[in-house]
Amino acid sequence: KALGDICAGTSVLCSDVLFDFTGTDNSEVLPESIPSAPGTLPHFIEEPDDAYIIKSNPIALRCKARPAMQIFFKCNGEWVHQNEHVSEESLDESSGLKVREVFINVTRQQVEDFHGPEDYWCQCVAWSHLGTSKSRKASVRIAYLRKNFEQDPQGREVPIEGMIVLHCRPPEGVPAAEVEWLKNEEPIDSEQDENIDTRADHNLIIRQARLSDSGNYTCMAANIVAKRRSLSATVVVYVNGGWSSWTEWSACNVRCGRGWQKRSRTCTNPAPLNGGAFCEGMSVQKITCTSLCPVDGSWEVWSEWSVCSPECEHLRIRECTAPAPRNGGKFCEGLSQESENCTDGLCILDKKPLHEIKPQSIESASDIALYSGLGAAVVAVAVLVIGVTLYRRSQSDYGVDVIDSSALTGGFQTFNFKTVRQGNSLLLNSAMQPDLTVSRTYSGPICLQDPLDKELMTESSLFNPLSDIKVKVQSSFMVSLGVSERAEYHGKNHSRTFPHGNNHSFSTMHPRNKMPYIQNLSSLPTRTELRTTGVFGHLGGRLVMPNTGVSLLIPHGAIPEENSWEIYMSINQGEPSLQSDGSEVLLSPEVTCGPPDMIVTTPFALTIPHCADVSSEHWNIHLKKRTQQGKWEEVMSVEDESTSCYCLLDPFACHVLLDSFGTYALTGEPITDCAVKQLKVAVFGCMSCNSLDYNLRVYCVDNTPCAFQEVVSDERHQGGQLLEEPKLLHFKGNTFSLQISVLDIPPFLWRIKPFTACQEVPFSRVWCSNRQPLHCAFSLERYTPTTTQLSCKICIRQLKGHEQILQVQTSILESEREAITFFAQEDSTFPAQTGPKAFKIPYSIRQRICATFDTPNAKGKDWQMLAQKNSINRNLSYFATQSSPSAVILNLWEARHQHDGDLDSLACALEEIGRTHTKLSNISESQLDEADFNYSRQNGL
Repeated sequence: KALGDICAGTSVLCSDVLFDFTGTDNSEVLPESIPSAPGTLPHFIEEPDDAYIIKSNPIALRCKARPAMQIFFKCNGEWVHQNEHVSEESLDESSGLKVREVFINVTRQQVEDFHGPEDYWCQCVAWSHLGTSKSRKASVRIAYLRKNFEQDPQGREVPIEGMIVLHCRPPEGVPAAEVEWLKNEEPIDSEQDENIDTRADHNLIIRQARLSDSGNYTCMAANIVAKRRSLSATVVVYVNGGWSSWTEWSACNVRCGRGWQKRSRTCTNPAPLNGGAFCEGMSVQKITCTSLCPVDGSWEVWSEWSVCSPECEHLRIRECTAPAPRNGGKFCEGLSQESENCTDGLCILDKKPLHEIKPQSIESASDIALYSGLGAAVVAVAVLVIGVTLYRRSQSDYGVDVIDSSALTGGFQTFNFKTVRQGNSLLLNSAMQPDLTVSRTYSGPICLQDPLDKELMTESSLFNPLSDIKVKVQSSFMVSLGVSERAEYHGKNHSRTFPHGNNHSFSTMHPRNKMPYIQNLSSLPTRTELRTTGVFGHLGGRLVMPNTGVSLLIPHGAIPEENSWEIYMSINQGEPSLQSDGSEVLLSPEVTCGPPDMIVTTPFALTIPHCADVSSEHWNIHLKKRTQQGKWEEVMSVEDESTSCYCLLDPFACHVLLDSFGTYALTGEPITDCAVKQLKVAVFGCMSCNSLDYNLRVYCVDNTPCAFQEVVSDERHQGGQLLEEPKLLHFKGNTFSLQISVLDIPPFLWRIKPFTACQEVPFSRVWCSNRQPLHCAFSLERYTPTTTQLSCKICIRQLKGHEQILQVQTSILESEREAITFFAQEDSTFPAQTGPKAFKIPYSIRQRICATFDTPNAKGKDWQMLAQKNSINRNLSYFATQSSPSAVILNLWEARHQHDGDLDSLACALEEIGRTHTKLSNISESQLDEADFNYSRQNGL
């Protein structure tokens, strides 16, 4: 009581009184001499709890005990001043004991000013008559939560059924933050999904990934102060594609003979999803097949008659075995056995002579009618033959006059045959009277395959008929053309072949015309091949045949160090040594590269142009090589899988990866009638020896640059000028011929000479025209020398096929003629390029690309993806056998994009597949642009 009076009646702190009273450290010892009284020690009904100061708000600590005469707080070992205590006293009705409750406030400043080895703490001490009791220590801390996560979750791409682990370390905070996971902004409840576990150290674990688990995941951290969000992590669950089962083999595409059948499969088991790898391998397989042709049955000869039977008949039989029907062929028509009377009617049947039987009488009557009808038919045929003969004799007294229709508007118009009139201006020489005793028929097109044929046709007796020639004309406006390979003369006293090829006979020409043709023949150039060479070493390079589409790429490192080779490349311009077998067609030039004994360590790339309209449905294209014995053998079909070489077929060229030099060519076997060869059609013009005549020459050549270059060379030699931009003609393998005609000739200014307005070329001459350029000559004549402008149309069309129109609008005077370039894009003027300047991709970037993609990647982002993004989807097993598949793919890209404008295609491919490759992060688009600019500048592009 005395202690209570002192504390209550003085300004001295109770802590001071207690300290002086005990004489010891007041943090450990409490007063010992307290008046004794009946009762119990103080019991704490409520002890102070740990508390956190949020921002600048103070917190209140509470203490309640019974029976308690006094309660004081001690914080960090020091008594709290009594003025800071708020005390309340009450009486416990059940026990009658006194209950005391005390409050104190703790501020943020008090906590921040404390610098001790432990947290700021406070404790209650309660007194009763029997002694003192201490409460638990309550710590007071300042609450906070930092902004940045110690570890944000990272995005993942995992295969289906794989495990996903997303790590999250929340920001530092007091109290420690609790973590919650969100998927697409929705909370994740791991208790409802047994496949998800969020209990392991704040991490999110998905034991088996499902497609539905793809999404954006966010880690949420929160305590009593604030909430924090991590960066979102994108999880992609991908599915690698798998092949379905092969379908059944299709039926053979031809009913009879050799064809093909195919089967297919789809990448749908499962289909690739969310960036999963596409199926490896081919989706279509083809094999050749041979369908047995149906054979119709045919009868054997009749057997001998049998012995006469009692019924006065004998029999004979025959069998359908010559041959027997097979493979669905028709059975023989007719009876397999015959019977007839064997006694000439003398036999008695049913007690009547056989000739009196009624059916036999009817049969005899019908035979008489049959023989009468046959006799009448023979007489009618004889009368018809005699009438035709008399008509032809009556017509032989007339000549032939051709009325020219220059203003053709299309199609083919017919000739009118009239009696010869003296002084007819449409005849080349109206004073000449035809000799009807000699006739010549020109069967075959007036289309030539060498310059000598052209000279002979434009000036020969065909267009200046002699007096002893009568020209036989068909009913259409063209010379009788037919389908024979060579035109022939037919005469009474001599027969000559119309000039063709290099061996010509001039015995039928007039002596005054012989010398000019011999001079023309001697002046023609002879070329057997185009050739270029270059010296290459370890750095590699590129060898280009200008304006031919043929090039050779020697990769870096293909030639050992300290070695160099003189490498050559040539194109055969003579007669092809590859002879076609059956329906096989030569589609490209014969290209030779060497030396043949040279060995390379990396495949080189050979680019060969071709003229096929590429379609695996209509062509079966082969790569062939000539052996040392001069024979040609097949290397591979472009659709086959092979590890010895690789063929990449583009619309106009084939890029071949090879290990050995030699002579190569492409051949094609048309599978259907829809197989198409691409022909380039062009028209050249020049003045003839006669100042009023102008010659047009229309060429149809394979659509390869080297074939057209040969035409250009010939025309330059002869002074010809290109009159219109060349165009493409799609020529189908449907056996229909080609027709070339001149249309819309200006009347009263020009006229076309007879028999040349329309010319027709047989299918075989066009389809197999790879030996020499095929062209047709047209001769136009001016009415007056003052006419200098020529406008007309050249129509080139295949019957039941494609058609092209060449619009001629030119001046026949060279000084006024506008020049048309022969080639749309000139190749580099430097055929041999060596070292880094020969390649578009810098060597340093090549090394980084190869180092990245040569290493196999479980997600498929390796050289296979590089090939796929560069449209190389077939025969990937070839690249797998190479020491550096990526380098070989880049070599093929270099050969394929020699004339491309920039490196955008490669840049796009690298950007698409290299997003997660840190090795590619420093290959920027600007670097590729700079490399492309340097390559273009060095090569004059």
